[in-house]
Amino acid sequence: MRFDVLTLFPEMFSGYMTQSLLKLAIERNLVQIHLHNLRDWSRDKHQCVDDRPFGGGPGMVIKPEPTVEAVEGVQTLGTSPGKLIMLTPQGETLNQQVVERLAKHERLVLLCGRYEGFDQRVCDILQPEELSIGDFVLNGGEVAAMAVIDTVIRLVPGVLGDEESSHVDSFSTGNRLLEHSQYTRPREYRGHQVPEILLSGDHPQIAAWREQNSRERTKSRRPDLLDRTAEN
Repeated sequence: MRFDVLTLFPEMFSGYMTQSLLKLAIERNLVQIHLHNLRDWSRDKHQCVDDRPFGGGPGMVIKPEPTVEAVEGVQTLGTSPGKLIMLTPQGETLNQQVVERLAKHERLVLLCGRYEGFDQRVCDILQPEELSIGDFVLNGGEVAAMAVIDTVIRLVPGVLGDEESSHVDSFSTGNRLLEHSQYTRPREYRGHQVPEILLSGDHPQIAAWREQNSRERTKSRRPDLLDRTAEN
């Protein structure tokens, strides 16, 4: 799967791309990430891509010319234009169902905003899908783009190794419960024991325990998820 990231700060991704799971996916050619600096499409000799908003107000707005031309230029680099995503607080909230939909595309083009956002004509001309990672404000879209990449690559075949892993994660399709508690060695730590059932080797009983544990966790932490399950 190919990701193209358009950003004013491509250097923010240098460390991120070396983290273990993503690094292995890139090395195995399961995932490609291409970074593009929006300033490369600036018409200004100082590579300026922003200006003051018409009508007044605080902050700066990213100009339409370099943004639109950057996206159009990047889209010509692949075998298909890909799915264009703009990371913005005004967008649809990212959740696992959205992630599963995005993972069906072979290419995602991620447009990262800064300052007061993009000139409205960027949206009017390019018609991107607008996504938000939550009801809060970040300094820019780069962290949100990393969240999209991180969630989507888990669904790319071969990335996780254990193909069943992504299907039992919290929020996955068909799983409206939070994931059950996990334990590893040692069996006892500071007086806290691993539940005996997990040491029994009785896999049907272990499965039943995990199901019950998931329900209890969901009821105490996210009862709204149980309400949605009942509605469905």
